[in-house]
Amino acid sequence: MATVLDTDSPAPRLDPRRRLGVGAVIVLVLLGFAVTVGIGIFRGATGTETVTTAPTSTGDVSPLPGAGVYVHVAGAVREAGLYRLAVGDRVADAIARAGGFADDAARDGVNLARTVTDGEQIVVPVVGAVPPAVGGGEGATSGPLDLNTATREQLDALPRIGPALADRILAWRDENGRFTSVDDLGSVPGIGEKMLASLRDLVRV
Repeated sequence: MATVLDTDSPAPRLDPRRRLGVGAVIVLVLLGFAVTVGIGIFRGATGTETVTTAPTSTGDVSPLPGAGVYVHVAGAVREAGLYRLAVGDRVADAIARAGGFADDAARDGVNLARTVTDGEQIVVPVVGAVPPAVGGGEGATSGPLDLNTATREQLDALPRIGPALADRILAWRDENGRFTSVDDLGSVPGIGEKMLASLRDLVRV
């Protein structure tokens, strides 16, 4: 006897709660995928990323290589030595790092407002110290004058250098940093080749 299938009977239906659970899972998966893709697009567009740096020790060492300058502070300060300062720091900052002026310091002998440069030496004179004279006069001290530590009076004492030209030399030093060569004097307004030649043996850097 053949079995007759009832094709008109309805197909079994899923429990409504089960269908709701499956739909929620699908929505969550699609949402997570969309969030991941969105983050990837944002990072690609901005080019930003999170960078962590290792902790650094305190002291004179800067956290980033090349981020500072080294200066040698000497003379009438409390703690002379080599110090590392930030780019853009001034002579006042260097002297502060060296413990400040000593009791016998000639405070007017240095320009506190000048920006320091890498590798320079800052010498604070002592009160009453006789600056090295230039020339062959009686009691003169032999040796060329250091352009990077010379005062206005010392520059004024050089042959053919008057007060106005001495001020220009100091102004050039304030604006450009230390002299790296005697030839840099040629960049000072008013100093030509002939004057530079006459000063070459009288000054140094």
